[in-house]
Amino acid sequence: MKLPYRFRDPLLAELALTHRSIGKPNNERLEFLGDALLGAIIAEMLYEIHPKANEGELSRLRAQLVNGQALAVVARELELGDELKLGPGELKSGGFRRDSILADAFEALVAAVYVDGGYDACRDTVRGLFNDRIVALRRSSKDAKTRLQEWLQSGGWPLPQYELTASHGDDHAKTFDVSCTIGEPSPVHAEASAGSRRAAEQDAAEAVLAQLLEQRRAT
Repeated sequence: MKLPYRFRDPLLAELALTHRSIGKPNNERLEFLGDALLGAIIAEMLYEIHPKANEGELSRLRAQLVNGQALAVVARELELGDELKLGPGELKSGGFRRDSILADAFEALVAAVYVDGGYDACRDTVRGLFNDRIVALRRSSKDAKTRLQEWLQSGGWPLPQYELTASHGDDHAKTFDVSCTIGEPSPVHAEASAGSRRAAEQDAAEAVLAQLLEQRRAT
């Protein structure tokens, strides 16, 4: 594991990487806490670096950084999959590669750092992991759909396919589920949900971009 933090209590790190398929204790409570900590620290960073952005813009930027696919990318960079403790069923089905399990483990690990070393240690760790990602977002004024389209066009590949897979909720507060799929340069698929179809498409495109970036780093 490549986390830039040394635990005083290694059992906390072990618990953070223990999936519920093992039984109890597992990382679900730490995941709950880590989700809140991560959202707050990322929000603080975006607030500092985008002094003129409104609430909606800040929320959109945070969603690009704090979603299952994006967090799974961070988890893979830290090689958390090699350290996960999974039950036999999850091991057999390749759970150590699944985005949702990796993202949850990363959130739990953030909380474990907080419990072990306090808020400042947690904040420093998260800021160190996300600073470059936030700077990269700042440098790009184009939205995710545009960036994904340009990425594909630069390689002569087909454009992405967006599909509205479901919508639910009252008319005044609907949630839209959208998928984004590309076939080249390699098959990638991501799903996202948001309060508008356009926002969901943006989030799905951002998730596909994150996967493409991960593939590029792996080659």
